[in-house]
Amino acid sequence: MASKIFVDSDTLLDFLLDRSPFADYSQSLISKGLQGTMDLCTSTLILANVHYLVSKNINRHAAQIAIKEILTFAKILAFDEGHVKAALDSGHVDFEDTIQFYIAFTNQCDLIISRNIKHYKKFDIPVLTAEQFLRTIL
Repeated sequence: MASKIFVDSDTLLDFLLDRSPFADYSQSLISKGLQGTMDLCTSTLILANVHYLVSKNINRHAAQIAIKEILTFAKILAFDEGHVKAALDSGHVDFEDTIQFYIAFTNQCDLIISRNIKHYKKFDIPVLTAEQFLRTIL
């Protein structure tokens, strides 16, 4: 089983916004993080994206609560100029997901959880949806 798992924004938003049919799998993954059975992490960039999207879909107060909740189950990984330069030089189409990959890679993450797995296909870290991952460990 993967020991350090990077969680992408879509998976966090599925959980926070209760987006069907994905919310149940995201909830199960996050429950394992809260129980300490998995080392979940995400990035400062994802926190900013989540805050923006929850503010837009609900309100600013809900966004602040969402970020505080993420802080209870995930380690937050910073990104820097090196990640941005690596993403720019990589030639990958999706700039934001490429930055996320380099954040996960430089922090020795074993797996990325995302619903947008096609944007991570050419990277060196395995990528699964929350559903796929949970089915492999059950």
